[in-house]
Amino acid sequence: MLEKIQELDTQLFVYLNGLGSETYDKLWLIITNQLYWTPFFLLLFFMIYKKIGGKQTLYLLLFIAVLIAFTDQTCNLFKHTFERLRPCNNPELKSFIRIVQVRSSYSFFSGHAANTMAVATFLFLILKDKFKYLGFLFLWPLVFAYSRIYLGLHYPADILTGYFFGALFGFLIFLVYRKLKPRYFPG
Repeated sequence: MLEKIQELDTQLFVYLNGLGSETYDKLWLIITNQLYWTPFFLLLFFMIYKKIGGKQTLYLLLFIAVLIAFTDQTCNLFKHTFERLRPCNNPELKSFIRIVQVRSSYSFFSGHAANTMAVATFLFLILKDKFKYLGFLFLWPLVFAYSRIYLGLHYPADILTGYFFGALFGFLIFLVYRKLKPRYFPG
């Protein structure tokens, strides 16, 4: 059963990765780099600041920092436990996939997918009543994580598992946030 899932995962990866073209490689390299998302983050936190104020925004950022650290360390634990080779390092795939970027670390599961989904879930749960179209925030993890497949760095199962853990951790940290918030921001 596990072998069949891995086979399907590899086939889906090969298909999705094969949709790429050299014409768009630079765009996807920009998309996958967190530094280029800085204007998006600044705009997002400026909008949050305008809605909830400075102290609550700092409080929110503290929770996001804890969330990312927890999600990232859990991801690293899984990577070093399962030691799944990235597609770009898999000798059975290297000759016929598009490899745009190479990383030597392991593949399972995607930290990019987990971290972005965790933050998106956490922010959505907290701010859904304050912003009308906040659901669009989930486009960020979708585009960001697909870049990892496009570049040859992750299998779809790595991405989906990252999404699952990210959503789970985002929800759990939201519960802690909701429980502690009245203590620091009553009323």
